[in-house]
Amino acid sequence: MTPPMASPLVEVRDLSKTFDVSAPWLARVIEHRAPQFVHAVDGVSFAIQRGQTLGLVGESGCGKSTVARLLVGLQTPTSGEVRLDGIDLTQAFASGQAGALRRRLQMIFQDPYASLNPRWTVADIVAEPLVEHGLLSGRAALRERVAELLASVGLSASDAAKLPHQFSGGQRQRISIARALASNPEFLVCDEPTSALDVSVQAQVLNLMQEIQQRHGLTYLFISHNLAVVRHVADQVGVMVLGRIVELADHRTLFSRPTHPYTRMLLDAIPDVAMSGRVRQPVQGDLPNPLQPPTGCSFHPRCPHANERCRVERPALQTIAGVQVACHAAEEERLP
Repeated sequence: MTPPMASPLVEVRDLSKTFDVSAPWLARVIEHRAPQFVHAVDGVSFAIQRGQTLGLVGESGCGKSTVARLLVGLQTPTSGEVRLDGIDLTQAFASGQAGALRRRLQMIFQDPYASLNPRWTVADIVAEPLVEHGLLSGRAALRERVAELLASVGLSASDAAKLPHQFSGGQRQRISIARALASNPEFLVCDEPTSALDVSVQAQVLNLMQEIQQRHGLTYLFISHNLAVVRHVADQVGVMVLGRIVELADHRTLFSRPTHPYTRMLLDAIPDVAMSGRVRQPVQGDLPNPLQPPTGCSFHPRCPHANERCRVERPALQTIAGVQVACHAAEEERLP
């Protein structure tokens, strides 16, 4: 008898976020302009098992970073829910449970040059979660714990007295990781943590993050536009287009047998170093305007397999051949 699958640590159900980007009221009245809204996240659903990594990829502006901020409570969703170990985070953040829950999830931001306070020493930066959550008190205990955290990310205890400007980009990101680990979290949201770093430094930080994940059993949401990085770190991969997930699959399946035409387009954009001679589909059309998204499938203006149904009816995410995909062409077996 097959044992039942454990419940996921993180569950996201039909998550949406709409931003009002309208002109000021008086300007709208004078110029007779209607209100404008951007659906940055539009019905996103996924689950992450304990100790695993979900990679979220897509072009700039597709809503990846908004998903990250919704998960950690930096923004409030318009609709939908986020659950951590069965607890509704949106409701919990608005109640007295917020402090205890924030200890269980942390975020690593994209830009290590902007996410660290330039006037604080490294000791103050790394110790901040310990002080805010009341985990430790007393200078000696804080100093000892900060030294342990810095050592865990490959820095020395003597670095605690320095300021952020005295470090390279890769070292600053290590400080950010140490700060995120201070509260012993279970879930880390990583919003393009290596995009601002050189390639060689990226590899060092990625290897460090994988070592930490294995050591502490952490669960990651890893957001990136770099498919090579996602292929290296993710167990599952979700592909986003204009606020929606259009394909969600195991990383081996997605990179070897991509289903959605947009996923294929992204993979075709990766340089073929091996010169395999694989036929590539050239990118067609222009990026759609988020203020005036296309009707039907959001990818149909650039899709070589689009038909009238794609232009009119928005596809739902459904399981086809073991892969979750939102594509009429895949459903109708029109893809080569």
